[in-house]
Amino acid sequence: MTLTLRGRRYDTGEPVRITTDGDRIASVDPVTPTGSAKDWPWIGPGLVDLQINGHGGIWFSNARLTPEEVVTTVEPHFKSGITRMLPTLVTASHEELFNGFTAIRRACEQDAWVDRMIAGCHLEGPFISGEDGPRGAHPLQHVRPADWDEFRKLQDASGGRIRLVTLAAESRGAPEFIRNAVDSGVAIAIGHTAANSDEVQAAVDAGARLSTHLGNGAHGQIRRHPNYIWDQLGDSRLMASIITDGIHLPPSVIRSIIRTKTTASVVITCDAAGLAGCPPGKYRAASGNVEILEDGRIVIAGQNQLLAGSSLLTDVCVAHAVAVGGVSLAQAFDMAGKNPCRLLGLEPTRLRRGSRADIVQFDFDGPGDSIRWQSTVMGGEVRFGRIADLN
Repeated sequence: MTLTLRGRRYDTGEPVRITTDGDRIASVDPVTPTGSAKDWPWIGPGLVDLQINGHGGIWFSNARLTPEEVVTTVEPHFKSGITRMLPTLVTASHEELFNGFTAIRRACEQDAWVDRMIAGCHLEGPFISGEDGPRGAHPLQHVRPADWDEFRKLQDASGGRIRLVTLAAESRGAPEFIRNAVDSGVAIAIGHTAANSDEVQAAVDAGARLSTHLGNGAHGQIRRHPNYIWDQLGDSRLMASIITDGIHLPPSVIRSIIRTKTTASVVITCDAAGLAGCPPGKYRAASGNVEILEDGRIVIAGQNQLLAGSSLLTDVCVAHAVAVGGVSLAQAFDMAGKNPCRLLGLEPTRLRRGSRADIVQFDFDGPGDSIRWQSTVMGGEVRFGRIADLN
């Protein structure tokens, strides 16, 4: 299949014509619009999110998850410009995790496009802190020490698809677990941790390379210094993922993390809950009764302060990063594309000949505006919207 897309490059603003051949970009050529180039949509690489917990009321960590539900859970993310993602399974019983990974593997084996979109899986927990605050909304009854034998069983269930594990640096046996994981090609992130400075350093020395949603999954109050946020923020060996949805972090924290880590070492994620895509209202989740508020926040039911997740998706996070983070559209896109690929050793999408034909067209008027998607192309096939007809 051959497609032709036109638009302004997300990184330079140059009007271009991109032609695909199968699942690859065949050519990228400069063109001159007959009218104003400002009337053309932007064109860029598809977004990559390494932390998505589900959609539409379905969680990937579910003892009853089916391959068919995996398909219906990942497909809506095309509407947000996502062309690759890591389904994220959070702290749960071994049976729930085993079944979730098995269902994902079977869905990938049954549908080629699902296998292409699912670039791997993310295991967030259960090897995390049991303390209130750092544990976040993860169920306490399923928190347990790092267990390499359990992980290997889950990795087998996934068909080798687990590419990222988030654990607490202080989890018993964490350094040895990290070394084993890194030797097997799995990236390790520190998250949901209450570790002291020595424990953070030991985890990084063992091979941890990312801080998961830095600034969240933490105590409401901590000593001013040292603490596990400063320890991670100040270690240049760690990249940092941040949830820039306008809910999880205030603008000053977003700017501080980006300026400290630089745009080359920050990963934008939405960390969307399994309730993403559901209307406002009260719901039952693994962590208890929660409520989706009108602004997209998911909170513990009965109050509006304690977060239990977000229903907002990656495109909202990219737009908000531009609005408050002091970054350009290109930088925000790369933090939600190239950077997660580099972390995990995935092939990035670049707007050049021979690259993956994972391309998006969208309208965006600058800081404060939302991204409005026209089309999402994955593997040279239109998966959402329609290609803009431009001259």
